[in-house]
Amino acid sequence: MKSQIILGRNENMDTNEKIKIVGTNIQEKANLIWNVANSLFGAYKPHEYGLVILPMVVIKRFHDCLLPTREKVLTTYEKVKQLAVKDGFLRTASGYRFYNISQYTFERLKADPENIKANFEAYINGFSDNVIDILANMGFFMQIERMADAGVLYQVISDFTADNADMNPEKISAIDMGYVFENLVQRFSESYAEEAGAHFTSRDIIYLMCDLLTMNEDFSGEDVPAKTVYDMAMGTSQMLTCMEERVHALDKEAEIICYGQEINPFTFGIAKADMLIRGGDPENMQFGDTLNADKFKGYTFDYIISNPPFGINWKREAADVEKEHKLGDAGRFGVGLPQKSDGQMLFLLNGIAKLKDTGRMAIIQNGSALFTGDAGSGPSEIRRYIIENDWLDAIVQLPNDSFYNTGIATYVWIISKNKPETHRERILLIDASKCCEARRRPIGKKRVDITESCRNLITQAYGEYKSAIFTKDLDDQKTVLTCKSKVLDIISLGYNKITIESPLLDADGNIELKKGKPIADPSKRDTENVPLNEDIDVYFKRQVLSYNPNAWIDQNKTKVGYEIPMTRFFYEFPSLESLDNIIDELRSLREGLMSSLVEVLGQ
Repeated sequence: MKSQIILGRNENMDTNEKIKIVGTNIQEKANLIWNVANSLFGAYKPHEYGLVILPMVVIKRFHDCLLPTREKVLTTYEKVKQLAVKDGFLRTASGYRFYNISQYTFERLKADPENIKANFEAYINGFSDNVIDILANMGFFMQIERMADAGVLYQVISDFTADNADMNPEKISAIDMGYVFENLVQRFSESYAEEAGAHFTSRDIIYLMCDLLTMNEDFSGEDVPAKTVYDMAMGTSQMLTCMEERVHALDKEAEIICYGQEINPFTFGIAKADMLIRGGDPENMQFGDTLNADKFKGYTFDYIISNPPFGINWKREAADVEKEHKLGDAGRFGVGLPQKSDGQMLFLLNGIAKLKDTGRMAIIQNGSALFTGDAGSGPSEIRRYIIENDWLDAIVQLPNDSFYNTGIATYVWIISKNKPETHRERILLIDASKCCEARRRPIGKKRVDITESCRNLITQAYGEYKSAIFTKDLDDQKTVLTCKSKVLDIISLGYNKITIESPLLDADGNIELKKGKPIADPSKRDTENVPLNEDIDVYFKRQVLSYNPNAWIDQNKTKVGYEIPMTRFFYEFPSLESLDNIIDELRSLREGLMSSLVEVLGQ
């Protein structure tokens, strides 16, 4: 299989080595491609360079993949061109699920500058329909016209014809190419002043998510069916690539089928191209907005791995999302809706809806998903839905400064539809905020890496599933990795929000009655959050009636809420300095002050 050849280059590397590749040959290849953009200066504004460069990289990648079998494809085409169905023959001849029947190569295009536009269009139109669809989604055809009119088309093609621009899979693997694409997407996103993190999750985080998902999973045996994995915001599909890589590391014979959806046309094009080259089914890569244009309705998956965008506004999708919300259990969002300024929990619900009864999901969320929303609100109801169904297996707090575009606290939620018996009605919280190694050179806001040592410590904490502190001394004898874990009963995360009423008093201070019952004074209305594991009446008697003997609970307004206060569970109060030390410091300060006064006054 082609995918085995493409992936083979990295089989013997540990994950630290794979991560470091970003700063070596991959960075060099990305720099080379980035420099091609110099040819566009004047014809395009800098923030527009990606409109040309990203599709051209995809085209050149396809070109170099097909070059070794080009003559075989052309010969086959002459034999079958009159047939109504010829795709199968041409795909077999090319060795891929795509082909090109044009007579042109980049070298032949370069040799005829006078006819560059017509020849290049003929070359592009020679691709199979699945490639043309990718380029159409990227809006590339109008860029051909624009480059030709500006007189830069020939130079761009010449730049991509250079020897060091070779993108044959034997020279640069699918994984390596993924790094290159991600690096370019990051640069162009920054040029657009966009959030690069919407597309780009660093490889160290992805490896951690993959390891958490596949722990104790069995992929061996002839009777084991193919496993499916889905990314609902796939970017350039590198999470899917890494998941496939991880599964094959556990069992080379395991079959895994990848699915993904992406809203950005450029990253979608890259993802679909990558799938074609790796030998997967390109129809498993779908273009569109996951929230209002679900392309995998009715599908369920064994694994879901995703990093949806944080804090996205979902007003654009509101009409469709709210319509689906009204469907209740028949839709993805029936349980509740978050505030329109933060749609990340909609992706969480989408993932849960698409998990098999035995499925597992690793999804990144920022801190708001842990606690935003009072009891009865959409976010709280979403948390309640997940927790009371006993699907939340663990939450891992990642180190700050782990992402390229943000330094905020982020968390990996592990959702399991079939938790092990020892995990039932329990949730594991892991504080891995200090389990990282500083980078020698930051990339954007990313200043730390979750190295293999860090990842092993985190997965150990998850595997042992107990309250503990895990540490590891690094070889530099200066750094100690620390990972803390706490196991909680799910009931400890919930509370009853009770509404407390006090009577309305008349001018003489007497309680006003209506039909023999006290009238509530709205100005004195109050609420209390009573832990679910505590009796409401006992709490009310102790905390309220002792101070307000005429108060009562409005039973009709009681609501159940859930929050996950990670900081509270792991916060350690700093030890107070001893009184003797404080006295010594004060004495020293006094003596110093007196000495200064003597010098000034001369006494």
